[in-house]
Amino acid sequence: MAGVEIAVDGLTKSFGAQRIWQDVSLTLPRGEVSVLLGPSGTGKSVFLKSLIGLLRPEEGSIMIDGTDILTCTAKELYEIRKMFGVLFQDGALFGSMNLYDNVAFPLREHTAKSESEVRKVVMAKLDMVGLTGSEDKLPGEISGGMRKRAGLARALVLDPQIVLCDEPDSGLDPVRTAYLSQQLIDINAETDATILIVTHNIQLARTVPDNMGMLFRKELVMFGPREVLLTSDEPVVEQFLNGRRIGPIGMSEEKDSAQMSQEQAMVEAGHSDGGAPEDVRGVVPQLEPTPGRPIRTAVARRQARVEEIMHTLPPSAQAAVSESLRSEGRHSALTPA
Repeated sequence: MAGVEIAVDGLTKSFGAQRIWQDVSLTLPRGEVSVLLGPSGTGKSVFLKSLIGLLRPEEGSIMIDGTDILTCTAKELYEIRKMFGVLFQDGALFGSMNLYDNVAFPLREHTAKSESEVRKVVMAKLDMVGLTGSEDKLPGEISGGMRKRAGLARALVLDPQIVLCDEPDSGLDPVRTAYLSQQLIDINAETDATILIVTHNIQLARTVPDNMGMLFRKELVMFGPREVLLTSDEPVVEQFLNGRRIGPIGMSEEKDSAQMSQEQAMVEAGHSDGGAPEDVRGVVPQLEPTPGRPIRTAVARRQARVEEIMHTLPPSAQAAVSESLRSEGRHSALTPA
């Protein structure tokens, strides 16, 4: 079942007097993989919970398959939620159930499938995430990475049109994160689901998504094709992608000008800023499906969509898009500005 578009417009969310973010507008294209970045505490997880209706923003709209979930009835929201699969940070598995029963739970709760049908689906999803043979183990008997993969299998068991992943790499070592990144691309290739990933992992952010966005200072700094953020000279984006101290982001999210000037002077005097040894700005190749998996149908749709909006992109992003199209054997009718 192919993914659906999610159109967010003018979204504002507060908890009491504390504003989390305001006037957030973006569109998650159907069937594509998107990533949302931002420092800790900027409300990325709040945004995910708003998309599924677990939290209710005060202003704006969230259109999913033609329905605004902020104004729809409880019955309509229940039906919309069936489109979602959610991978929570800790996997959110039931500790008293083995992995098989954890993955089977949504099927038993929301479908009338027989146990033989349930078993067929569950084993297929466990195989998809590399957990065949572990179905009888309890969550407490396996590693954090395996729990994360089991949570992903459960998120996929109802064949959702939309998959939300809240920091899927948290607690994973770089090798397991690389495997998880590949799995997300393979899942998109097989299901054509619309996927949104919240992450702090820069390698995942640079290699997995079709689109990228970033939250900072209670606003969406930017959102668009991956080439836009990966070539951006926006200070907060550059700082975040390079993992450096120098820039607008501080320990309390935001720095004042005096602190920024002091840190810049230290760097000019030869002190390391603790980030990447080289500027990582630039577009790296996107992960492709594992050989033997289906071709990602999202790629052709994305190419056509990005060509249409090419003239609205910054010159550096236009050049990166044109280069990627050439490398994929497709030539844009538009040239970089």
